[in-house]
Amino acid sequence: MTNNLLESDAVRLRALEPEDVDLLYKWENDTNVWKVSNTTVPFSRHILRQFIDSQKYDIFETRQLRLIIEEKEQQRAVGTVDLFDIDPYNRRAGVGIIIYDKRDKGQGYASAALQLLIRYVFMALNLHQIYCNILSDNTASLNLFRSKGFLTVGAKRGWVRTTSGWTDEYMLQLLNPKKE
Repeated sequence: MTNNLLESDAVRLRALEPEDVDLLYKWENDTNVWKVSNTTVPFSRHILRQFIDSQKYDIFETRQLRLIIEEKEQQRAVGTVDLFDIDPYNRRAGVGIIIYDKRDKGQGYASAALQLLIRYVFMALNLHQIYCNILSDNTASLNLFRSKGFLTVGAKRGWVRTTSGWTDEYMLQLLNPKKE
């Protein structure tokens, strides 16, 4: 394994680049992804360019960070990982991850990316905790986060409206193992 906090043998987490706008446009506007990303309206390229441009600012100012998950061998973007609602005072942030293409799911990219992100937020950002919100029927994501030590700390009943009714959402949390 490399010493780079944002790189493993399989993947690297990298900053957004201006040329990622078409990729984000495709991913963000895929209505099949909206259920897990809590999106209800499409994004324009203009808005996405502004978002990419905003990533140059301090994350404790913008309170968010999106990184591209890049498969190293072919240097191909396979997904994104996000830190959101970054709270510098309480030293916590929300985490979201997506592997877009079905062919890339189950290949270990999400697991490697999440492991890198955990290392990054605890070692480089010195956060106290990270958390995520996952729909109760998303067993793959629940298994992923639990495999990295996240604990379920709550359930929000009937929290998300879907085309088939209401779905519960779980909140999972991971505390920095470093004693403070």
